[in-house]
This record gives sequence, structure tokens and C-alpha cells, in this order.
Amino acid sequence: MRYLFIYIILVFNFGHVLSQTIDINIKNLNKSKAAFSYIRGEDIVLIDSLFPIGKTNFHYSFAKNASHLGLYRLSLADSSWIDFIIDWKDVTLNTDADNIIDSMTTVNSESNKIYYDFLRLTKEYNSKTEKLRSILAKYSKDDDYYISAENKLLQLQKKYLQFVNITSQKDKKSFAARYIHSVQLPVDTLNLPNDVQKANLKMHGLDNINFDDDDLIYSDAFPTKLKDYIALFKNLKLPKDLIEKEYMQAVDTILNKAKVNQLVYEDITEYLINEFKGLGCNEVIVYLVDNYVIKDDLCIDDKLRNSIQRRMDQSKRFSTGAVVPNIIIPDSTGIDVDLMNIKAEKILIIFYASWCPHCQRIMPKLNYFYNNTDKEKFKILAISIDTSRTDWLNFVRRNNFTWINVSDLKGGSGKSLEDYYIYATPTMFLLNDKKEIIAVPADLDELKKALKPIN
Repeated sequence: MRYLFIYIILVFNFGHVLSQTIDINIKNLNKSKAAFSYIRGEDIVLIDSLFPIGKTNFHYSFAKNASHLGLYRLSLADSSWIDFIIDWKDVTLNTDADNIIDSMTTVNSESNKIYYDFLRLTKEYNSKTEKLRSILAKYSKDDDYYISAENKLLQLQKKYLQFVNITSQKDKKSFAARYIHSVQLPVDTLNLPNDVQKANLKMHGLDNINFDDDDLIYSDAFPTKLKDYIALFKNLKLPKDLIEKEYMQAVDTILNKAKVNQLVYEDITEYLINEFKGLGCNEVIVYLVDNYVIKDDLCIDDKLRNSIQRRMDQSKRFSTGAVVPNIIIPDSTGIDVDLMNIKAEKILIIFYASWCPHCQRIMPKLNYFYNNTDKEKFKILAISIDTSRTDWLNFVRRNNFTWINVSDLKGGSGKSLEDYYIYATPTMFLLNDKKEIIAVPADLDELKKALKPIN
């Protein structure tokens, strides 16, 4: 098989400074288009698109020290990618497109060698730990299978801790060492009850993260660890208001640790706001804004700040029992649909976009649910915020949406979006026959609960 040699060299006008070279050689790559980006939390920030010179070679250059330390990504045309560390030293990586991580070898980058050793070890640790714990759950402690599995698990934990605490830390100042120390997995104490393990993780789950290291902003370190930590506080047995109070405890723990570094503090606050947006936790966001953003006058992204304000305005205006503003908006034929003329016991208004990934997941599920309800008692007004008529109607037809489909094709400037303070998609409002709000469900499960009387 022929190798595709991708030579990435970013060029900055730094005159006398020598260029840094990253060579990535990929075997069995069918498509050659690529994109070079850096990682910042959950964002992948494009630096440049890479197109082939000839059939197989990409050439780019950039000056040493012109980039920042951190994780970078080469995204390939088949939606796979290669992550690697830039620490101002030349990098040569060789891999196979069919098995990028396991086949990765590094020629002259100790940081990337350690990084990929860590990825492979973490993969092995997760896989074997899951299998061994399933054996421990099946057998009594005096059984030979249990004893053998326990010994293997202890050996696996020892191997993992040896790498993350010793092998990877020979150069503690390196980005690879700092990254691995912060993102390492928690190693559980065997034979402790689950509730005790969970309590220990709530108390010590953030101990290894260096919140004073703002270089880690340029990686996935903080969101990787914080997402797992927040999940510890989710208890589906509790009502939503109590779950949100649990989340507030997590917020306090995280942000009080993050305050040691202003850049990290602001970055993590933005991450938490976006995370709780996705979880539909309005009260947690208000708590974040009141107790951290406003109190400490944090400098956060203007777009996010505007989104927060719209969310807060929506929460005040669209409480349970409030009568919603009327909506008059055209359907696919150009005929205006008037919300006040829609007759049903329950009406769901949903704002969505065909290009929104979360909408693409929830809308077909909502459609399946809708098709199994009494359409005389329950109707849906689905408002697309698309600007392309073709994209909107193709999405409707592809998913066979039979509810009321409307759009003014004005995107974020539509009157209904302004009237309803829409800050994200999808957003749902469940109304009664008087057009009063019954619920503002964050997801399909909450909608089903609110609709139980008519199911």
C-alpha cells in the first residue's frame, strides 16, 4: 500500500525564527483532504484547510514558538482524526488509517510517545477493568475465579498508576506530563460499596487536576474531567429541583478550585454554563450567573453573555401558567398559521433547526412519539429557524414530519424567536387549550411526563 505523507508546516512571518516541522505519515488513507486545528476544551478551532499537492503530499510550515502549547488535531476526510501535542519541538508520527491509536509510532517526539502510550494504556485499563469487575460481581470472595480476577485487577491498577505517576512524569514540566497527571482515571479501592466509592469521588475526584495550569485550556483536559465529575451528582430518583441543587454543589466545588487561575476560572465557568444548557438546568445557570459571573465580574464571551440574558428573560417571562405571545408564521405553502387558532387539549411549540445536531437526534424521536398519540388532543407546532427553504423542507420530508411545519426563514432574526427569547435549539413549550404554559420540557422524557394525562 502507498503511504500518504502529510507534511504540516504552518507559516508565520517571524523572519529569523526557524520553522517547526510536524510530519504525519498515514498508511491506507483513501481520501487526502485534511484540516489542521487546535483543541480548546470542547471546541475544535480551525487553523487551515489542507489540500494535496500532487496526489499524496500536504506541505505547510510555521515558526517555532509561534504556536501555543497544547493538543492539536489533523481531521481527515473520512471523519477520523489524529490528535498530537505541539511543544515547539519537531514531530514525526507514523500510523495506519484503519487503527490510528494502536498503530501510532513516534520518531522524534517524546511528548507524543508518552501521550499515545497513555491513550493505549487507558483503553486497555478501561476494557480490562470492566471485564474483571463483571467477574467479581458474579462470584463470592472465596471463589478461585474471584481471587484470580481480583489479583489481575490489582496488577492492572498498579501498572496504570506506575505509568501516570512515575513513567509519564520524568519531565514534570512537559505538557504531556501535566496533561496526563490531570486527566488520569480514578483508581477505585476494591470491595467498597458503590455509595462509598461515589462519595470518595465527590470528595477527591478533582484532586489530580492542576487548575492553575492555563496551558491545559488548549486541550480537552478540563471538560473531560469535569463532565465525569458532574455526572456523580446526577440522581434520577430525585425531582429536577433537587437534582439541580446537587449540581450546584458540584459547581461550588469546581469553581472554588478554579479560582486559583483567572483564565482557567473564566474558561471553566463558560464550559459549565454551556454544559448545564445542554442538561436543561435553568436554575443552575442562574446560580452560576449570580454567584460567579456577576459577583466576580467575569469576562466571558459576549455571545454567551447575551445567551445567558435571553435565557434568564425567558425563564421570567415563560413560567408555568403564563399565556404565551401569539405566533403568526407561514407554512410551506406560504399560508399563515395562527397559534391562537390551533385547537387541542395540549399544544407543543418546538423551535428547531435542520442543521442543529441535537435537533437531528431528538426530532425523529419526537415524531415517533407524536405518531402514537391522539392527534385530536395533542398537536405540535414545529418552528424551523432555518434560512434555507430547501434545507428546511428536505429535513421535514426526509423525516416525514406530519405535524404543523412553519418557518419565516429569517433565522435568528424572526419575530417569534424574539418574542420567545430563544437562545438555543431545540426549545419546547407545552401549552394547554388556553395557550397557557404547562411545562418547558428540556427533553423528550420531560415532555412525556407532562403529557401523561392524555397518553
